[in-house]
Amino acid sequence: MTKNRKPRLEQGHPWIYESEIDRLEGAAEPGGLVDVTDHKGRYLATGYWNEQSQIRVRIVAYQPIEAMDREFFVQRLQRCKAHRERFAEEARDCRLVYGEADFLPGLTVDRFGDVLVVQILTFGLEVRREELVSALVEVFAPGGIYERSDVGVRRLEGLEERRGVLYGDCPRLIEITENGLKLEVDIVQGQKTGYFYDQRENRSAIQPLMTGWGIRSGIRLQKVGGVGDGQSVPVNANGKVVSFPYWDGATVLECFAHTGSFTLHACKYGAKKVTCLDVSEHAIETARRNVERNGFADRVEFVVADAFEYLRTQARGLDERKARGAEGVKTDTSKPLGEAGRTFDVVILDPPAFAKTKSAVSGAVRGYKDINLQGLKLVNEGGYLVTASCSYHMRPELFLETIQAAAADAGKLLRLIEWRAAGKDHPQLLGVSEGHYLKYAIFEVYSKDKL
Repeated sequence: MTKNRKPRLEQGHPWIYESEIDRLEGAAEPGGLVDVTDHKGRYLATGYWNEQSQIRVRIVAYQPIEAMDREFFVQRLQRCKAHRERFAEEARDCRLVYGEADFLPGLTVDRFGDVLVVQILTFGLEVRREELVSALVEVFAPGGIYERSDVGVRRLEGLEERRGVLYGDCPRLIEITENGLKLEVDIVQGQKTGYFYDQRENRSAIQPLMTGWGIRSGIRLQKVGGVGDGQSVPVNANGKVVSFPYWDGATVLECFAHTGSFTLHACKYGAKKVTCLDVSEHAIETARRNVERNGFADRVEFVVADAFEYLRTQARGLDERKARGAEGVKTDTSKPLGEAGRTFDVVILDPPAFAKTKSAVSGAVRGYKDINLQGLKLVNEGGYLVTASCSYHMRPELFLETIQAAAADAGKLLRLIEWRAAGKDHPQLLGVSEGHYLKYAIFEVYSKDKL
């Protein structure tokens, strides 16, 4: 390696770029193992080589090894299994292998019930797929293994996209369990491997937000003669007993719903009404089946729409309603207001990555500011904004700055209640910032003019 390079390798980063290499002694086969030394010839690590990629070497060991054979994969996968059995509450449904953080760069494995879904992203693993599949079968004993290597990053490695059965029986639709909820996963047509396990703990973090809202409707708990055997029951402002079981629940909007995972958690934790929104008909139909599967259909409405446009439309409707209610302001009341101008106790924004490259960051900032600005306008006073970014290039400090800018434009003050990253089945390797991609925040929302 070159003399003046940054010591990223010594600090734990497993990638070596073309610009960091001083010379190659001898011949290296594509995908073959090479030893990496510093400019003085001191051994540093061993990795697999690919001359077609800007990432020339991906490190797999910090002591010399002879081969990445079946035994090598079995040992690494057993370590992955032990970690998930210790930390994943539902180890049967979780991410089993998280690439570099599990010392298997280029490999992702998710388990959905009895089926493993794998992504093989690098040439070094592609040439060893037979040994890898054999090791997966030995360690995890799945009923089937399905490949979802249908991602563009493979082309950077000189590989074609691939999808299909690698082993056993792989039904397209599989039911999994997350935090006690039942969800349908489409391993063939679903995004990425079919489901996003990285938000598992984050979805359960919304539980405290879902109840405690009845007082806003004038509902109080009090004792009523002849009702409830002397126990306190919910009573509305007119003194009538409230029979609706979710009288204390939040009204919730989930945008970019995908399979409706946040919607399901909101209902489980006591939400009164949830609006589940996604631009994809396929996603909403999956979400609808998931809602019905868990018995929440009476509390969920489904909307197929572009989240940006939906948020803007609701915000415009809210402005119009405020304008009509302002004293001394003339408005055309002959025009019906329609359903625009809705507000919610909790707004959840979990969009796809807006910045997949460094050059896309400025556009991503505008996108994140827009959805958070409009989303903040729809949060009831003292309500909550739950917002996330899975764009690695959107660094944590920039994400927070963007939300703060959105809050300023919306005339809101925010209190950060919780700040989280990916779950425990997505461990983060210190020194590898690329693995620290997920940002998740819960904000309490107040209007400046009401404080």
